[in-house]
Amino acid sequence: MDPQNKMTITLKDGDVVIELLPDVAPEHVARIRELANSGEYDNVAFHRVIEGFMAQTGDVEYGDMEGGFNARLVGTGGSSQPDLKQEFSGVPFEPGIVGMARSSNPDSANSQFFIMFERAGSLDGQYTVFGRVVHGMEHVNNIKRGDAAANGAVQNPDRMIKVRVGE
Repeated sequence: MDPQNKMTITLKDGDVVIELLPDVAPEHVARIRELANSGEYDNVAFHRVIEGFMAQTGDVEYGDMEGGFNARLVGTGGSSQPDLKQEFSGVPFEPGIVGMARSSNPDSANSQFFIMFERAGSLDGQYTVFGRVVHGMEHVNNIKRGDAAANGAVQNPDRMIKVRVGE
């Protein structure tokens, strides 16, 4: 794998290696690289985690558990960069796929993303895929789950300790 397309997320149980897919979503991969390499993803919470579905993180505005964490607003923020236009593809949403979170507007992805636990065909062609887990899925599977009655909101959530792109 090209080092520029290797993203490593350090979780409480170990490292997760994600292969970035610039051929599928070049603008989204560029944004993820930029935010990771500037340290903006470090200490960001997995604020929405739904058993049998996915773990969502990446709110760099309200999700930093070392500074600026806001339990009421986490999940509504983004980065200082503008939102991205969708880059939908034919890549199916199956376990280990990493996709961009967005609002109901298809062109509203910014910094938040999610990692799939299970297959979710309803997302296919509706959300941008930018990567896939190639190592450490067992650590993703250990992320603290949220309250199903609260749309997956997590009390005292796990976090991405450190995120980096490259070797």
